Amino acid sequence: MDTKNCLRDLACRVNEIAQSDVMNQRRALWRRQNSFHSDRPPIYVRAFAVDEWFDKSTLKCEDPMLRGYEYQLRQSIWRSAIGDDYIVEPWVEMDASYVMANGERWGVPVSLGEKPVNGGAAAFKPVLLEEDFSCLRTSPYRVDEEKTALRSEKLSDALGGALPVFVSRQGPYSMWSGDISTDLAKLRGLEQIMWDVYDNPDWLHSLLAFMRDSILKGHAEAEAAGGFSLADHQNQCMPYSEELEDPNPAVTGVSRRRLWRFLAAQEFTGFSPAMFWEFILEYQQPILEAFGLTAYGCCENLTGVIPYLRRIKNLRRIAVSPFANAQRCAELIGPDYILSWRPSPSLMLATGLNEELVRKHMKEHFACFKLNGNRFDITLKDVETVSNRPENVRRWVEIVREEIDRAF
Repeated sequence: MDTKNCLRDLACRVNEIAQSDVMNQRRALWRRQNSFHSDRPPIYVRAFAVDEWFDKSTLKCEDPMLRGYEYQLRQSIWRSAIGDDYIVEPWVEMDASYVMANGERWGVPVSLGEKPVNGGAAAFKPVLLEEDFSCLRTSPYRVDEEKTALRSEKLSDALGGALPVFVSRQGPYSMWSGDISTDLAKLRGLEQIMWDVYDNPDWLHSLLAFMRDSILKGHAEAEAAGGFSLADHQNQCMPYSEELEDPNPAVTGVSRRRLWRFLAAQEFTGFSPAMFWEFILEYQQPILEAFGLTAYGCCENLTGVIPYLRRIKNLRRIAVSPFANAQRCAELIGPDYILSWRPSPSLMLATGLNEELVRKHMKEHFACFKLNGNRFDITLKDVETVSNRPENVRRWVEIVREEIDRAF
């Protein structure tokens, strides 16, 4: 099978799934959920040890770019069969190419050190080694139209019209690149930031202000240029609600007020609540409040900072990670926000599936959330291994649904 037929056939299958009644039912479910009108918590399997599901050596496309999209399409097909409430959308997304200073988001290279083993971890090499950030550069919002068009045409041709290509033009400051925290740790070093809050707080405040203002400027320029589309929603979940319009790549030139936005600050999880507010959240707040609805948090423990999160006027969703005190979070969140509960992947699936343990874990947390009047959903994420038993993911979803049926 040639590349074009391969991608076109996969895209046809994805389009069929995306247009199905099942996906439309899930869209309706998430609209109600994110607007406090659902009486049952949805389930979202965000990450599921893909390499234990699929052998990448079996991919058909030899071109690196098209090979990546083949992998994405196959993932959409696999995950549609997991049985959770994930939504497959009827388009393929491609980020635009941008003209940036020295080809970098902040004008300086950010690189990883050597990984000791294939697939292992590595540390970033900080470039801000002195108390001087004059080396940082930002560029006006500018899409490299020629490069973007070449990539888009190549992908569209390979898909053969089976799915449209959505080119996201929201700019280089989206999600992780727009939360300040992620790039700050890459540029300065996580340990050094922890020293800076004591040794150089004024300098750090200046750097944070520079990054905040650069991100706000980038977003404003992208908006003025018509760079945002209704497909640029971000909430680390399914970005549907009754207050905002559904994701739609055909509707372009929209304001940030019509979109979801998600931010986090995993690098600040070890800071006190007061320092979390002073050195990151206060700088993120204006970025978030320029959008319609917002979600906050990924893997960090937000238990102590929920009172500060309440200062964000348009906040709708708060993450409760495996590292958080779920009971205390439930009390602090109450009925005012959607509680995005993330049970521990290690406990759930990493070393096998203990059905009795999963049921006990669900029952205890469901009871706690009901007691505190929480509207919540369940996100299984960061599943690095399922002990080479991928069928356990589907079974885990079945068990959780059974316990939802009993509780709700």
